[in-house]
Amino acid sequence: MVELKTDTSIDAMYEAGQVVGRALTAVREAADVGVSLLELDEVAHDVLRGAGAGSPFLGYHPSFAPTPFPAVLITSVNDAIVHGIPTGYRLRDGDLLSIDFGAELGGWVGDSAISFIVGRPRAADVRLVETAERALAAGIEAAVVGNRIGDIAHAVGTVCRAAGYGIPDGFGGHGVGRRMHEDPPVPNEGRPGRGLPLRHGMVLAIEPMLIASGADDYHAAPDGWTLRTNDGSRAAHAEHTVAITDSGPRVLTAR
Repeated sequence: MVELKTDTSIDAMYEAGQVVGRALTAVREAADVGVSLLELDEVAHDVLRGAGAGSPFLGYHPSFAPTPFPAVLITSVNDAIVHGIPTGYRLRDGDLLSIDFGAELGGWVGDSAISFIVGRPRAADVRLVETAERALAAGIEAAVVGNRIGDIAHAVGTVCRAAGYGIPDGFGGHGVGRRMHEDPPVPNEGRPGRGLPLRHGMVLAIEPMLIASGADDYHAAPDGWTLRTNDGSRAAHAEHTVAITDSGPRVLTAR
């Protein structure tokens, strides 16, 4: 069932979203050659503590995972698409890092992700990240009252495929609210004019995931969480929490 949020609830979700935005900004500023993923997780945790917010990631245990998620920050490096667990790995020059973060404040959740290159960038990685951001922007632009979920999916997928990138099957966005994952699912590829109609009060996490080689295949790493590309090619991830309103899409996790 899809819950329609009131305008007051959307305002409250914006406050949670701003915690997310501050954390992602702080992590990006802290990420440098030689910095460990665990150190970045602590940076994000400090932002939560300072805001009096909780983490919807820490301890999250979906059916596919062998253990609860052990951190507040998701850190996916190079060929990791999503769900990377922070470890003692120290970032290297040219690493492509995707970070995903959520915050719970006042009973409401915000969820967002960014990808960027640490140190000296490769042109191919810059193009991959920029395309992920363009796909996200296209999805947000389609998130208007009167459209359907398929219009968002089509907008995202069109940008990804036109650039020659793969889209991991079965993973995409979702509803957000009192819980991190709510109905409806928001695929990253689909047919326009299909699916659930978009209505004022719906709040969605729109999150393109791109595989550089153009392949769609992936596998779970031995930790049971991290999803990696089968061919070792790099991946990028971008995400915002977006409210559907009569006056247009409102990005609740804007930085």
